Amino acid sequence: MIRIGVDFGGTKIEAAALDAEGRFVARVRVPTPKDYEAGLEAVLAAVTEAEHQAADRASRIGVGGPGSVSPASGLMRNANSTQLNGRPFPKDLARVLGRPVRYANDANCLALSEAVDGAGAGEAVVFAAILGTGCGAGLAVNGRPLEGRNLFAGEWGHMPLPWSEADETPAPTCWCGRKGCLELYVSGSGLARDHGQRLTGEAIIAAARAGDPAAAAAFARYQDRLARGLAVVCDIVDPDIIVLGGGMSNVQELYAALPGLIAPRVFSDVFTTPIRPAAHGDSSGVRGAAWLWPLDDAQGDGA
Repeated sequence: MIRIGVDFGGTKIEAAALDAEGRFVARVRVPTPKDYEAGLEAVLAAVTEAEHQAADRASRIGVGGPGSVSPASGLMRNANSTQLNGRPFPKDLARVLGRPVRYANDANCLALSEAVDGAGAGEAVVFAAILGTGCGAGLAVNGRPLEGRNLFAGEWGHMPLPWSEADETPAPTCWCGRKGCLELYVSGSGLARDHGQRLTGEAIIAAARAGDPAAAAAFARYQDRLARGLAVVCDIVDPDIIVLGGGMSNVQELYAALPGLIAPRVFSDVFTTPIRPAAHGDSSGVRGAAWLWPLDDAQGDGA
């Protein structure tokens, strides 16, 4: 008995088969086409190969990806893979794959994966943030993703940077059209933009560790801004754990620095929330997509 999950990313599509205990039995990665119809066919090819490798077939497919589905129209919105916007992506996937599909934002899939058997296993409320080229976040409550009434819960990356300082105004414009979104500050590309020297986030961290003053200053600003964004989350939902994914989650200095930076910002005299890297790393997205269906639903004929 297997689950199939698909992670539809900006550069790659991954399909994976998991056994009943959540172990990988097949993984397939293919480049993401920029054309919409070609993307649907690429998902079909990846799923077909994953099921071939697993020598089994799932009756339902879980898919994680950018943006969300509008409950009003059934069409995709807010996806940075812009070829999906305005399209009935989950419905089209179900047609192409020939079986029911559940779709969730990739950050919600991260939160779900880590809540089921990752860094947040056993915790009731898991907040997970993806700190990569962009920035997203998701919530899992009691082992299920929290999407909200309008299906956009967790759009943390497109709230404004809290408690802006004088040198942070006027705020830059985000790709989404708003000004001052957290994504502009706490993504890896946001760190690079703030540093201003055409270096990657990874290179800036390396330079900061080597004692470069400009890199160290940029990294200090990054940590403070990330702490401000997380403090607002803590004030609203007070999660049991904060899990970080994406490239910046590999920066170990964050886990020592963030608790002390968040504590003065929260509206509480106590802040003991653990902050940990995603236990499953870049596998969490596809694992969380597979977990969107309970195993009996993934194999059976129920809705």
